[in-house]
Amino acid sequence: MDIRRSCLPSGWYPRDGEAVSRFLSPFASPSNGKALAAVAPHAGWYYSGRFAARAAAALERDASTVIVAGGHLPAGMSPLFALEDQVAGPLGNIPIDTELRDALYEELKGREDRYQDNTVEVLLPMVRYFFPEARLLWIRLPAEISSFETGKTIARTARSLERKTVFLGSTDLTHYGPNYSFSPRGYGRKALEWVEKENDRVFIDAVLAGNPEETLRRAEEDRSACSAGAVLGAMGFASLCAGSKTPKAELLAYGTSAAMSADEIPDSFVGYGAFCFS
Repeated sequence: MDIRRSCLPSGWYPRDGEAVSRFLSPFASPSNGKALAAVAPHAGWYYSGRFAARAAAALERDASTVIVAGGHLPAGMSPLFALEDQVAGPLGNIPIDTELRDALYEELKGREDRYQDNTVEVLLPMVRYFFPEARLLWIRLPAEISSFETGKTIARTARSLERKTVFLGSTDLTHYGPNYSFSPRGYGRKALEWVEKENDRVFIDAVLAGNPEETLRRAEEDRSACSAGAVLGAMGFASLCAGSKTPKAELLAYGTSAAMSADEIPDSFVGYGAFCFS
């Protein structure tokens, strides 16, 4: 049995099951989520965990396989897949849906994900908590319009294998400040308001409008999303699952890491959004 181990250092998320359960229990609901797909941020849980939990909890709970799509891949790269049999985590190992994975790996001309990256791993304890019996598909998608079609391909292939699937994409929004070499509005309140009300807002509006081309354009031109491919994949997956209807997109929550600063607005901060498609 080949098991994928954690690559993230301590601090990204709780490393024992009781702490994970305590963090996520306020987001649990006896009612089943209704979303076909969702998008969650992927920073450490201290900063963005409450947003990510809202997204994961919105998904339909009877899924037999949860697709988690990460990013941090530029255009021109092939989709990356975890090729292990299971992924280790604080609530126990999550089995990978190897049949679905292998079918998609061949169809999409995938490559093995051998890299250290946070965009999938940081969401997996949430997947295990909200979907304790489900299997996992670990994939990372490039920031190009083809990822929208890849989302459709994933939905179509899962349907052909009679899988009940949901899709959780992963991205943070604007990375602002000297830590990210991006400070077009200086610092302080003016900069924070620009990110919240303009730069992130235009990206959010493109996602809510269901426009993959504009979503990618805003991510690239405005530097308002670090993993646009995962968002496009979620949009494509939801559009195919919805059939003739246009999936309803909803912004569940929005904020920035600046909110965690007790004193003055930090020079560097990151935007976070939680979306769902139903």
